[in-house]
Amino acid sequence: MREASSAERGRPAPVVEARPSLAQRRKEALRHEIAREAVRLFAAQGVTATTGEQIAAAVGVSGRTLWRHFPTKESCVLPLLSAGLEFAMGQLRHWPADTGLLDFVTESLRAGELPAVAPVILDLIRMTSTDPALRAVWLQAHDDALPVLAQLLAERTGGSADDLRIRVHAATFNGALRAASEDFARRYAENPGASGSEIAACLLSALRAACEGLPY
Repeated sequence: MREASSAERGRPAPVVEARPSLAQRRKEALRHEIAREAVRLFAAQGVTATTGEQIAAAVGVSGRTLWRHFPTKESCVLPLLSAGLEFAMGQLRHWPADTGLLDFVTESLRAGELPAVAPVILDLIRMTSTDPALRAVWLQAHDDALPVLAQLLAERTGGSADDLRIRVHAATFNGALRAASEDFARRYAENPGASGSEIAACLLSALRAACEGLPY
């Protein structure tokens, strides 16, 4: 058997992400199905007129099962609102140390165009601008992402995720993602077939504005 070289012995083992268990995958699939049915009912009859029991019936589960997954009917949409943030944070984990953020995002979008956003997500994001309870869930999704973004930036710089400067940078990036999503949902309300190139344009415009700092 060949002995490992000193360079190989000093090299950290590659990180292999464990695949979610079958039970976890089924749970996530159910949560997303609940989220899609919740948005469909909210759009068709309004948030106030929709009950948790109606959402559960549309999915084919009991109300008890639905409440095990979500504390309120409005929170049922959280998996859809979190999906884009989770994708962005997953991409950042592959951010090279010698590349700036804007360059990395630009190159990533150029190398692999984003998929078209499902109309149900655009409907949902638009509803967050008019329904206070859905707005709270949308803001909660971004608030939940803040410490993860701060930790990613801290690991990159060798700093602390609690450092004010890193927290401000994380909040700025987070805000750019939210503004880009809302702008895209508003501008393409009548074009459900909008492609990944339009999403990418909104995202890059928001990030460029964030990178300008405060020129006032």
